[in-house]
Amino acid sequence: MSNNQQFLKVLGKKDVLALAFGAMIGWGWVVSSGTWITEAGSIGAVLAFAIGGVLVLLIGLTYAELSSALPLAGGEFVFSYQAMGRLPSFITTWAVIFGYVSVIAFEAVALPTVFEYIIPSFSQGYLYTIAGWDVTITWASVGIIGSIIVAWINYRGIKLTTVVTFLFIVLLLISGLLLLTGSTISGNFANMEPLFEQGIGGLLTVIIMTPFFFVGFDVIPQAAEEINLPKKRIGQLLIISVIMAVVWYISIIIGVSMVMTPGDIANSNLVTADAMAKSFGGSQVMANILVLGGIGGIVTSWLGFYVGGSRAIYALARAGMLPKSLGELHPKYKTPYKAIMLIAVLSTAAPLLGRPALVWFVNAGGLGLVIAWTMVALSFIILRKKAPEMNRPYKLPGGTVIGWFAIIMALGITTLYLPGMPSALTLVEWIISGFWLLLGIILYNLSMKKYGKENADRLIKKEIKRVLE
Repeated sequence: MSNNQQFLKVLGKKDVLALAFGAMIGWGWVVSSGTWITEAGSIGAVLAFAIGGVLVLLIGLTYAELSSALPLAGGEFVFSYQAMGRLPSFITTWAVIFGYVSVIAFEAVALPTVFEYIIPSFSQGYLYTIAGWDVTITWASVGIIGSIIVAWINYRGIKLTTVVTFLFIVLLLISGLLLLTGSTISGNFANMEPLFEQGIGGLLTVIIMTPFFFVGFDVIPQAAEEINLPKKRIGQLLIISVIMAVVWYISIIIGVSMVMTPGDIANSNLVTADAMAKSFGGSQVMANILVLGGIGGIVTSWLGFYVGGSRAIYALARAGMLPKSLGELHPKYKTPYKAIMLIAVLSTAAPLLGRPALVWFVNAGGLGLVIAWTMVALSFIILRKKAPEMNRPYKLPGGTVIGWFAIIMALGITTLYLPGMPSALTLVEWIISGFWLLLGIILYNLSMKKYGKENADRLIKKEIKRVLE
């Protein structure tokens, strides 16, 4: 690889934490908290996120060891290739990219819901109706324009991306802390009834949502070649970011449920913002402050997953598993600019699907993520057996035990998406997943025919050898 094709090593501790935490805390905490509480009850929702958090923490621990041992752009791609070879590595990475693109599309749909809340009669210019929801010109335009701006920021370089991310995280944290302060003062535990709702079915319904809301820690290994820190520190920061996200989501659920009764939640379009208003005596100003924090979450998540998704596409293209032009870095900004443009093309039209698409992207993308996480945990176990001598700056104690627990939990959650389960994917969500699978099969086979399997293996081994030396 020529010097022109090297990433810039510019990310410090603050940048890495901001990128990962910001990616995990999107818009879901503002728009979906009511759904979590309605489906599972207040304590049921807390329990669901605690279970999801344990899964993500176990997966995160395997990522932490592998990221410090193999700090190459593409993360999961490198881990799974070193453990299982070419085709499993493509499957793993393509599943990850599906999850990332789903989050990016989700944020493009989420942004107009902010304007809908703040600006009365914002939605104008009826286009058509999808799943009972009217799509309008102004609504779709805001999401599309926002998507173009976020793609442009990523195009211009990783440092600009992390600076913007950090600024919006400050806004996010201020609004969240105000909500928790207000709900602690004016809320009461009686409002948290019912503690559990719809039994085990409600709990499972929320559990399958959690991978989507926790995804983001794995942006760190995607950007590994741009991190200017000791290898061991990469793994440590990954785990810290996961713990921060678990604490955040559980705190928001408790804060909202202490203020909002089931009746309040049923009559609210934006539950967390209305909880903020109620916490401060019905103040719409305070509600709007929380919504601004929600915008911060949208932007940080949006930016983070562009980083993760574009680096994963770049890694596959660099290995000849996708068209090689997607593996080019911008001569000035050192970003995988063609991969960024591809994601923009795939996700910018998402607002045209309307607000119902929020749920579709959460569930379909979540399936891709848990499949990829299962493969990473499996790679962790295989590499412990296959390459015991590999340098592991952040090495987990207990041999492969954590890896096995991670696999069991990930497979358990994967089954919840299947037909016949209380929380199974809908037909639309299976169609979205099927489209992504078909696209991957076509691109992989075309690339293998054009570049050759042996060439792909040679390129990957060369890059892994470079980072291990």
